[in-house]
Amino acid sequence: MPPLEADKLHEECGVFGVYAPGEDVGRLTYMGLFALQHRGQESAGIAVTDGRSIALERGLGLVGEVFNEKLLAGLQGKIAIGHVRYSTAGGGGLNNAQPLAVASRRGSLALAHNGNLVNAAALREELSERGYLFQTTSDTEVIASLTAQAEARDTTWALISALSQVEGSFALVVLTPDRLLGVRDPHGMRPLCLGRLGSGHVLASESCALDTVGAQFVRDVEPGELVSIGPDGVSSIRYAAPHKAFCIFEFIYFARPDSRIEGVGVHEARRRAGRRLAQEWPAAADLVVPVPDSGISAALGYAEASGIPYAVGLIKNRYVGRTFIQPAQKTREFGVHLKLNPIREVLDGRRIVLVDDSIVRGTTSRRIVRLLRSAGAREVHVRVSSPPIVSPCYYGIDTPTTAELIGARCPVEEIRRAIDADSLGYLSLDGLKEAVGLPGEPYCLACFNGNYLAGRCPREGGEPDA
Repeated sequence: MPPLEADKLHEECGVFGVYAPGEDVGRLTYMGLFALQHRGQESAGIAVTDGRSIALERGLGLVGEVFNEKLLAGLQGKIAIGHVRYSTAGGGGLNNAQPLAVASRRGSLALAHNGNLVNAAALREELSERGYLFQTTSDTEVIASLTAQAEARDTTWALISALSQVEGSFALVVLTPDRLLGVRDPHGMRPLCLGRLGSGHVLASESCALDTVGAQFVRDVEPGELVSIGPDGVSSIRYAAPHKAFCIFEFIYFARPDSRIEGVGVHEARRRAGRRLAQEWPAAADLVVPVPDSGISAALGYAEASGIPYAVGLIKNRYVGRTFIQPAQKTREFGVHLKLNPIREVLDGRRIVLVDDSIVRGTTSRRIVRLLRSAGAREVHVRVSSPPIVSPCYYGIDTPTTAELIGARCPVEEIRRAIDADSLGYLSLDGLKEAVGLPGEPYCLACFNGNYLAGRCPREGGEPDA
């Protein structure tokens, strides 16, 4: 994994589903997964049904690496779901690639899941004692098994029965022989939206995927809601009372800037965060430079509010994937150069405000600061458009343990020295909430304050499986 990517939090999955009889649903799902590639780059999969059977293709790698024309030609039907995934410690491999197809007394179904169940271990143990043999280490199989074994008249109510037993975060798309189901956990931690495509409908983790396939955004699926899409259109079941706790990191880093989540444009939220950051942490500098790409929107806002010119000072190599061969130990410091390269003519002799979205371990921040200094930057003032990360996530984010989080171990001044910056400022939690702008406090802020609203896994570090 490239050093730059290793020092970021990672969303675990993106999900996509389409009900569109008469359309090439397999290819539409392929396109939708391309739009969601940023949410998972380790595996991809598509399941399609023609109403009689399920065709499933999965593989390790990027969407464009897993699928080709021959595979897509075999994915014909009227309903499809797709999934892109990051693996975690012990959670990689083809077995854990999704969608996951299972048989039940009501017929076959396939599921794709974004999130993490905090009681998955206990449920796995209980199901194993009842004789279920697990084929994966994914939380998704827990949901699939509970659904398959439920005593209910149809798949919708079997799924609701299963969800009544799980705790944590989940956004699900489920394929049955005649319906597409979409579900969001009662907290709404993981995003899911609904779109219209001609006479059909689409479900996706982010609205940018709707744009890609030409679908019109209808609305976000609500926390605690199940939407059912079939020949009769879209119906809704409120299967649980909502207790909103949207993951605020979607607005900071995970989501694509051109997406809208809960009615908020992600780019504008990040831009507002940058403006507020400039107010809270001004700097005497010559240029505002973002860490690409995630720091661009906030850097624009910082430049606007401060009056300091915005400049492109770092160039990102977009062809370095997560699986490139790591440098040998003696050349490991060159790793950041494979991902980022400074523009000396921009940086030489200037005082720089370097804007990034977050600091996780601090190792990459130090390397980038030193990279700017090597290109002649006279001063480097680091500004971060989120508060210090002090706690791991248990809800579907690949997070280091508390011991690895520099924000949990060190005060800000010590972090400043560790990353070799001339000054360091983090956006306040109040400033972040104001920048996102949702009314009330409908956020999960556990990574910033340790308040786990949906429980926590009985292990340090989270290690989400979805």
